[in-house]
Formats: sequence, structure tokens, C-alpha cells
Amino acid sequence: MRTLNELIDVDGPAWPELSAELGAAALPTVVLPVDPALARASLLQLQVTARSYLGAVTLHCGGLLLDDGWLRVLGSPAAEGSRGLPGLARANGFPPTFDSGWCPDAGLVVAYDVLGGVFALNGARPADDGRPGGPGEIVYFAPDALRWEELGAGYAGWLSWLVSGSLDQFYADLRWTGWREEIAELHGDRGLTLYPPLWSAEGRHDLAATSRRAVPMAELLGFGRESARQFDGFDPGFMGAL
Repeated sequence: MRTLNELIDVDGPAWPELSAELGAAALPTVVLPVDPALARASLLQLQVTARSYLGAVTLHCGGLLLDDGWLRVLGSPAAEGSRGLPGLARANGFPPTFDSGWCPDAGLVVAYDVLGGVFALNGARPADDGRPGGPGEIVYFAPDALRWEELGAGYAGWLSWLVSGSLDQFYADLRWTGWREEIAELHGDRGLTLYPPLWSAEGRHDLAATSRRAVPMAELLGFGRESARQFDGFDPGFMGAL
């Protein structure tokens, strides 16, 4: 186990490089204020150093709202200014005090999108948990397909890809005219539920014609998990504690 000083006092910390990337992002990006005490406690529990992008986000960032909040990357948010976005600790059920024996069951939930999609960092044995990709890779629970999909990148590559402006292509079939204005006022703990649902033929046929309403993210994630169980006979497992 590494001490907090060993995790923070490193050569080549990632935050200056990442901060420059965020400042030059090709899409609207909001960096939320951090809670220093929560950040340090979360870094200690994760046992990652400030040399990594995950460590840099945990230590220096309350979270990221990308593309006007379409995508929410989790960090260590201050109570004031979080816009309702949960932190890594809350979303992943970190123990209240450091526990050297604790680790995320299947992997670490690192981001959500407004439609109930979940980005997670694979644990040591993803195949045992029914997830694609290798250890330490980012996977995505697609609410239109009701399954996990591998993205072929670790956390740093994934985050750089996000801010490079790739979301339009990634979500090309899941956006409708006027989506930006529709989500602009949503808090980070709320998403949009669609009817007919995204995974239905009717929903995919004409997204603009679906009925949409804002709901708590916990409800949206629960609906995605239950739909996968009911219609695909597959339990995607833990997708965050919100």
C-alpha cells in the first residue's frame, strides 16, 4: 500500500498536461470545483498516483461536463458548484474510511451520459464479470444495445479522445435536432428517459419523435439494467450507486 504522499508527490504529474488538453478541448467543457479532502481520500482509496490521468482527475477536478453536460466524467466534487454531479467515491461506493482490502467489484465507474450510458474501467478479470476488453480498459454500457462494448483504450487515451471532439461521431445515431438546448438545464444527477426506449425499433427509427423526460440517473440506470435482464437475459451488473 502506498501512502498519500507517495501518490501525490511524483515526478511528472499529469494535471498540467491534462489541464492544457481541457483548455484546448474541441467541445464545450466545464471543469467543476474540487473538494480537496474528498480528493485526497479518493486518491488514497484508488491507490493510483497523480502521474496518471485518473489520479489527476481525482485529485484536481470535481468532474467534467462535456458537450453542455451530455457526458459527465466523475471526479471529486465540492458540495458547492457540483451541479448535482456525484463523485467517484459516491458512484462507486467507496468505504467511508480507507480500506486496503476494498476494490470495485467489476470495475470503476468513471462517467455517465445523459441517456443512461455508463463508462467503466475494467477490473482485473473482466471476462468473469461478463465484460469485454482487457484489464484496465474502458468499456461502455450502451443504452440502445443493452450491453457492454469495449472501446480499445485505457483511461488516459479515452479521456484525450473525448476532449478531441469525437462525441459527435460516437453518438451520431443517438442525437436529435435540438438536443443541446434540451439538456442544457439538467443537473449532473439527472438524465433523459425516452419512450419508445432507445433499444426498441420504434425508438431508433425516429429519435426526434420520442417522448422524453428528465429523471434521476439512478432510475435511468436501473431501467437499463432491468431491460437487459428482461429482454436479453443478461445482467450488466453494477453501474453505479447514485
